[in-house]
Amino acid sequence: VQLVESGGGLVQAGGSLRLSCAASGETEDTDVYGIGWFRQAPGKEREGVSYISRKDGSTFYGDSVKGRFTISIDNAKNTVYQQMNNLKPEDTGVYYCAALPDDTDFIPEEVDYWGQGTQVTVST
Repeated sequence: VQLVESGGGLVQAGGSLRLSCAASGETEDTDVYGIGWFRQAPGKEREGVSYISRKDGSTFYGDSVKGRFTISIDNAKNTVYQQMNNLKPEDTGVYYCAALPDDTDFIPEEVDYWGQGTQVTVST
């Protein structure tokens, strides 16, 4: 499974960005994986941000982004999106797309495939 992120950039606090993650690979592989977003700020551990199950479409959000971020999937395009609204400086970091088993606990240790990461910077 290959994951390619896009959509990062520099935005002022209160602004919005939309990240995309295009998944490719063997059909039987991409169908069994859920897709999530992790982020890592300088000097901090990688944390889970949002996750969507390909099995039933259920979603999960980290407490710090609930109500501001929305994850969605376009199965026809094998692409997952993360809409980020009302961005805050503490949202700054490298955002990674990740493929995990569908029954995951959504922790970095359970990620089977990572994207290359895209930088998001939120200025004050």
